Amino acid sequence: MQDIDLSDFLSDPAGKEEDGEQSIALPARVAGSGSLDRLVDQARGYAEAATAENTNKAYKADWKHFASWCRRKGVDSLVPSPAVIGLYISDCAKPQDGSPALSVSTIERRLSGLAANYRQRGLTLDMKDRHIASVWAGIKRQHGRPPVQKEPVTPEELLEMVATLTFGLRDMRDRAILLLGYAGGMRRSEIIGLDVNRDDTEDSRGWIEIDPLSENDGGAIVILQTKTGWKEKEIGRGSSDQSCPVHALEQWLHFAKIDHGPVFRRVLRDNSGVQSDRLSDKHVARLIKRTMLDAGIRPDLPDKERLALFSGHSLRSGLASYAEVDERYVQKQLGHASAEMTRQYQRRRDRFRVNLTKAAGL
Repeated sequence: MQDIDLSDFLSDPAGKEEDGEQSIALPARVAGSGSLDRLVDQARGYAEAATAENTNKAYKADWKHFASWCRRKGVDSLVPSPAVIGLYISDCAKPQDGSPALSVSTIERRLSGLAANYRQRGLTLDMKDRHIASVWAGIKRQHGRPPVQKEPVTPEELLEMVATLTFGLRDMRDRAILLLGYAGGMRRSEIIGLDVNRDDTEDSRGWIEIDPLSENDGGAIVILQTKTGWKEKEIGRGSSDQSCPVHALEQWLHFAKIDHGPVFRRVLRDNSGVQSDRLSDKHVARLIKRTMLDAGIRPDLPDKERLALFSGHSLRSGLASYAEVDERYVQKQLGHASAEMTRQYQRRRDRFRVNLTKAAGL
């Protein structure tokens, strides 16, 4: 293995370096001070903000697993060795200790996490090296499976789910979440990450501006921070108050008395007011599953199978699958860089629309 000079990193007696939590540090030749140490902490915060919180958590867990594996095998995890990584992913695909094998998608994410961790250390992992590339190609060929996609929510199903909600404060919030998430084609983290105004909180993913009624009926503009910069989504008003995401949002903000900070928050147990804390994005997935059951959707299946059909992504894929508009408008709303990615979401909309069997004369 190649020798790597790690003298530019501060020693870490707590073992954080090995756990992947000490990637930003002062060079050893620079004397620390209170001011510099605070700047190091600030720099680490900015470095973590470069990727989504969930991604950071996953990458940390990936590194912890890899470092533990390396200790058991007697190799140095801090040396970016393609040969070692190749052995590691081989063991992940078919563990020698009898533990459950990891899926191809999980191994792929682990490779991304390890590469990102080495980059943070100023090191490079050559993903094209034959020790990684050839083993990875073989794993995908032998163990790859089509991705399991959750069901998109149809417009009719969404309205049935919304109809199960009352007009108490908590249900007003949940109604706005469902309708806004669907009409905006938004990820659950994007929905929960919204603030009322720009720069209200440090953990915001964006904010929302409600336009008054105009000749085009007005609506709401959602400004979101994405991997490639700031992007806008237009969310028009619905055909009725019962199905209008903008009306639902206005009602929630009015009765919850929210004019600053996170849009979607926890509600007090007695439904009398709201807390300051932002909701977890897991609430969106739980909400979809609960209202789906309450609405009696797919009653032909056992509850366990019904719950497995839908997830937080079902709102986003629902808009893509059932919005009868030109593909380019759907692509813009979802924020996809390519039309091909959008078509993966439109798996229901275009199915059998063109019958090549009949077109061939059969």
